[in-house]
Parts: sequence; C-alpha cells; structure tokens
Amino acid sequence: MKLVVGLGNPGHKYVGTRHNIGFEVIFEMARRHALGQRPKAKFDGELVETFVAGQKLCLLTPLTFMNLSGQCVKPVMDFYKLELQDLLVVCDDFNLPLAKLRFRPSGSAGGQNGLSDIIKRVGSQDISRLRIGIGQPPPQWDSANYVLGKFDKTELAEMELTVKRAADGVEHWMTDGIQSAMNRFNSSGEPNKKTEQKNKLPEPSEVPGKHHETNDEKK
Repeated sequence: MKLVVGLGNPGHKYVGTRHNIGFEVIFEMARRHALGQRPKAKFDGELVETFVAGQKLCLLTPLTFMNLSGQCVKPVMDFYKLELQDLLVVCDDFNLPLAKLRFRPSGSAGGQNGLSDIIKRVGSQDISRLRIGIGQPPPQWDSANYVLGKFDKTELAEMELTVKRAADGVEHWMTDGIQSAMNRFNSSGEPNKKTEQKNKLPEPSEVPGKHHETNDEKK
C-alpha cells in the first residue's frame, strides 16, 4: 500500500491558493482513480482508498492546517502499518520556478512548514516528496501573504497543466519508484522566457482573491 499526502489548508477561503497546490494534486488523483467515491473523514483529514496499477493507494488531505500536517499523517501511517518508503508528500515550494516539479527521496523541509511537521512527527527526513514550484514572491511581498494568495489569471492555465503533470508523476512514483520519477519529471516543467515575462507578478493589491492572513498556523 502507498500513501500520498497533499498539503494545504482546509476551508473555502484557501481554495486556489498557492499553498494548496498539494490538495489539487490529490483531487486530480481522486478524479482519475477513485471512481466518484466520497472521502472519509478520519485522523484529522480526508481519506480516499483506491487502486493504481494493481497497488492499493490511500490519498490523504490533512485538515489540521499546514503547520500541523504531521498530526494527521503519523496516525494514518501507524494505522495502516506503513513504512517511510510507502509515503509521498506533495507540497508547494516558492524556491522553485513556477510549474517546476522536483521529486526528492529525502532531505530537510526547506522551509515548508507542513513537511517540517511531518518530518518531526515521523522522526526522519527519509520521506519522498514532490515539490511544486509556485514562483518566488517579489521583494516587497511577505512570503506568508504570497503563499496564501491565489494564482493570478496569467498563471492559472499553466498551473492546471502542472497539477495534471504532477499527478502523472505520482502514478510514475507508484509503479517505478522515486529515482525513476526524479529522472523523468525533475527536468521538465521549466517555464519558458515568454511565459515568465507574460506572468510578471502584479503588486499584491492587484491580485484577485489575494488574502493577507498571516496566522502562523496556516503558513
């Protein structure tokens, strides 16, 4: 059995925000493989059990808010008696260019608070993760406001494709492992120069749906 965890914050106000891109990948995986079944509320999260390529798969979205993600993930791992190699965490990363995918088999949290809490609670950095680039905040932006803001209209189409490509990567990880996923997906997804120029970020006040929530629990 494999467990794929998408990180984000629960609630309507966070739908479509940069920090919730992990949720979007889980929703795409559920659309492909869960055959319309509704998620079950368990372990401070929402769970869907299905099969991919003959393997049992558990899709999980923690409902604890980002900084307490491990509070949900650890009990799920214990209940299903999963090993660390059975776990993949999908999360945002503002240190990566927009739409860049990066699989890694282990390492530090790199400032991602949800991943940091999971590492702390399972007691190891040997957790496979798929980071999804959301682009760096401009110098005048607070990073918490940036990740809790929504993608602007020029970014949405590219990120919709990125979510689908990330779901392809999750499927590949399940069948071929982390090293093969790294080789296939880490070199793709770089935005081209025309896209970067077109997607130049506006001032914070100009972004539709922009949130200014800075509560540390949600970062």
